[in-house]
Amino acid sequence: MSTLITDDIAAFKAALPPMSPLAGLDFGDKTIGVAISDRLHSVATPTDTIRRKKFTLDAEALLKLLTTREVGGIVLGLPRNMDGSEGPRCQKTRAFARNLGQLTDLPITFWDERLSSVAADRAMLEADMSRAKRAEKIDQVAAGVILQGALNRLRNL
Repeated sequence: MSTLITDDIAAFKAALPPMSPLAGLDFGDKTIGVAISDRLHSVATPTDTIRRKKFTLDAEALLKLLTTREVGGIVLGLPRNMDGSEGPRCQKTRAFARNLGQLTDLPITFWDERLSSVAADRAMLEADMSRAKRAEKIDQVAAGVILQGALNRLRNL
């Protein structure tokens, strides 16, 4: 498979099949938060949190979900440092993208996720969610923030 993995969101947009939802991923050490867009790429909806075990099982669960939802592309949150540089977490995320790219032909792009968890937590606080509910949903809501940022950018290309 020759999967497109790019930081260039315009190249990502050009590789997308028409009218297919996108997935946003918040890739962490313990979980992968997942959000899915509508087919018009207007709204990101937090959907799932995958508890990480090992790559093969994580990828299997993720790809099954993406196939079921007929996803046409993946937006992966890139956890840059506050100064914009890339540290070990970015390297892990890029390695995950490369490994996932071996298993799927879906185009993958990266989206700067700085402060996405902060924005997600703030939104859930404003919705008056309990601490337990916030802890359960934070990763998928952060994935929604990541995906919505990318959707907004795609709309303006």
